[in-house]
Amino acid sequence: MRFTARMFTTMAVVALFTPTLFLAAQDSTSAAQAAAPARAAGRSYVSYPRVELFLGYSYLRGVPTLSPGNRMDSLNGGSANVAFNLNRTLGIVADVGGFNASEIQLTGAGANPARVSDASGTAFTFMVGPRLSYRKYERITPFAQVLVGGIHASAVTLSNCTGALCTPLPSENSLALTAGAGVDLKLTRRVALRLVQAEYMMTDFANLSTGDRQTQNDIRLSSGLVFGFGGVPPLLPVAYSCSVTPASGYPGDPITVTGAAMNLNPKKSPSYIWTSTGGTISGTSNTANIATTTAAPGTYTVTGHVTESAKPGRAADCTAQFTVNAFQPPTIGCSANPSSVNPGDSSAITASATSPQNRPLTYSYSSTAGSVSGTSSTATLATAGASPGPIAVTCNVVDDKGNTASAMTSVGVIAPAPPPAAVAPMASSLCSVNFERDTKRPTRVDNEAKACLDDIALALQRSSDARLSLVGNEDAKEQAADAKAAKSHHAKPGPAAQRAINTKDYLVTEKGIDASRIMVYTGADDAQTVTTSLVPAGAVNPAASGTVVDESAVKAVPRTALRHND
Repeated sequence: MRFTARMFTTMAVVALFTPTLFLAAQDSTSAAQAAAPARAAGRSYVSYPRVELFLGYSYLRGVPTLSPGNRMDSLNGGSANVAFNLNRTLGIVADVGGFNASEIQLTGAGANPARVSDASGTAFTFMVGPRLSYRKYERITPFAQVLVGGIHASAVTLSNCTGALCTPLPSENSLALTAGAGVDLKLTRRVALRLVQAEYMMTDFANLSTGDRQTQNDIRLSSGLVFGFGGVPPLLPVAYSCSVTPASGYPGDPITVTGAAMNLNPKKSPSYIWTSTGGTISGTSNTANIATTTAAPGTYTVTGHVTESAKPGRAADCTAQFTVNAFQPPTIGCSANPSSVNPGDSSAITASATSPQNRPLTYSYSSTAGSVSGTSSTATLATAGASPGPIAVTCNVVDDKGNTASAMTSVGVIAPAPPPAAVAPMASSLCSVNFERDTKRPTRVDNEAKACLDDIALALQRSSDARLSLVGNEDAKEQAADAKAAKSHHAKPGPAAQRAINTKDYLVTEKGIDASRIMVYTGADDAQTVTTSLVPAGAVNPAASGTVVDESAVKAVPRTALRHND
């Protein structure tokens, strides 16, 4: 294959538009990253840039010895290339290089043995080709590439020389092909150090003696910095978390466990495995169900495992706990309405029971007396035949798991009221007879006293079993005279006794009252009166504490006799 001027022009155009292609690739990569960050995060391999720009030093040398027409004796310079990574492995590289020759080795006539002379000349390479990168490691990336293109060598001029013979090598173009490998060491996310890039380079410059093109073997060594643009974010390993709903329950309650995996590759189908230390778990997706019917009370651990591939970081585990609680017994309250009844009456018994797990409940009742009937939340206590006093009623409840609860209430049976007790009769005061109006006859029953005594007679007639108590009284003057007479041993019944006897006599003689029904006493009141009290049978005589008048010692003065003296 010959390198022509048209090929050289094509390579120049590629080199000219390389920066434009590079910027376009960078913009498209940034847009792709912004549009699908989740997809990028789900990749399962080491991150890589979409575009890589290399700038560095290069050295060219012919090996093992100079072949006919080889102009690559020992050239120093620099090279730059842009790699467009189509995926994590394959990329397309556009490479340009510039080299300077500072000496030339002359052989043949006039230069035997070979002679090295100072000279000046340049060479430029323009090549493209594929690159294969091995991106298993985060910091070190080995690669291999094959590039094909052309090389342009300027005329070589001997230093300090004039004349036609001072330009031993004319300007010349040739095919250029390289094959080699290198290693990049990542320094930061965007910058890497190309430790070495070693390549075999083949050219086909013409033999100036014969004019025929011949193959030359060279080596190119490069080192420098690599700048990355765009690309896939760093690998995120698969993360897995799981939760249980509800976190606790009772035997038989369904429990659901749900796993949430992050950083999965949406293009792959993960597999899920669930295990549990209690209950029976079933499910092959990110959700599983746990049957707790046969699980004993306790706390258990459920473990989930998600796998995307066998590669490192593409599987993860999660754990969560759930609790199976023991069935709690029901609770019950017991009340009676009414809480007190008469013998033979009934009372409504109400049981208020609840089950924490809403289990079905069965009711029963018992009592210490009477009889209670009912199998629901209400019952009836019958007190027929029960003795007066409290009756204890017990409300019982049992759920379908055999858990029980009891509560008590009390109903009082009221004792029958005793018959009303007989009211004891009481004495009652009647009118009082006044003797102060007749100062000459202070013991006389006058006409004004008659009205009072008539009323007393009527009261005695209406109460045939009642008696009359008469208490005669003296004023202070009369009491003093009686005391003086007593000291002189000439004592005789005083005015108080006479007044009581005269009053009795009027009732007996004028009103026909039985004398045995009238009792006469003397009192201590400072007054010229006779007080009267009606004393029914069985009643206490209020005058009993007074002095009983000796009726044999006091002669009554009849009212008729009094009239004769009026």
